[in-house]
Amino acid sequence: MLFEDTYLSIKDITTGDFRDRGSKFLAFAYPIKSEAEVKEIIQALKKEHPQANHHCYAFRLTPDPTVYRASDDREPSGSAGKPILAAIQSQQLTNVLVVVVRYFGGSLLGVPGLINAYRTAAAEALSKAKIIEHTINDKFEITFDFESINDVHSIIKSEGAIITEQTYETPCVIQFELRKSKTNQLLHKLKNHPTLAAKATWKFI
Repeated sequence: MLFEDTYLSIKDITTGDFRDRGSKFLAFAYPIKSEAEVKEIIQALKKEHPQANHHCYAFRLTPDPTVYRASDDREPSGSAGKPILAAIQSQQLTNVLVVVVRYFGGSLLGVPGLINAYRTAAAEALSKAKIIEHTINDKFEITFDFESINDVHSIIKSEGAIITEQTYETPCVIQFELRKSKTNQLLHKLKNHPTLAAKATWKFI
C-alpha cells in the first residue's frame, strides 16, 4: 500500500510484443518526467519504424490520476490509447509512457481484438520493468546567520532532508528537499527552536 507522498514508476526502458493474425504490436515503455519527452520519443520511434501503420500511446505524469493522455493514432476510437493506459493504471504507475507500434498484417481485428492486442503488448513491456518507488518532496530554502549553521544542519539531517544547494556567505542559504509527510514536523522544529525561530527565515521554493 502506497503512502500519500509516494508513487511508483519504472526504472528503465523495456519492450514487449504481441502478434495476432499477421499484425505485429511492438510495445515500448519509458520512464518520463515531462510531456516534452513524450513528443521526442514518439518522433524517434516514427523514424525508427517508418513503415508502421500506427504509433499509439498513453502516458501518466505526476501522482495526480487526472494527468494523463492517450492516443489512438487513427485506430478506432478507444481501441488503442485507452487499453494502453489501462495497462499503466493497473500497476498504479505514473511518470510512464508506453508506445505501441503496429504493423498491419492484412486482417481486420475488430475493436475487441485491437483492445486486447494493445493492452497485452503494453502489459508485456511493463511486466519486464523494474518498479521503483519515489517520494513526493517539498522544496525549501532557509536563510540564516553563520552562527546558526550547526542548529540548521542538525534539524535538516534529523528529518532526512537532502541538501541540493548551499552558500555559506552572509547570510548563509541552504536549499533542500524533504519528503512531504515530514514537512510539518520540520516546520514545527524550526518555529519552536530557541534561536532559529528569530534568526532564520524559510520558504517553499
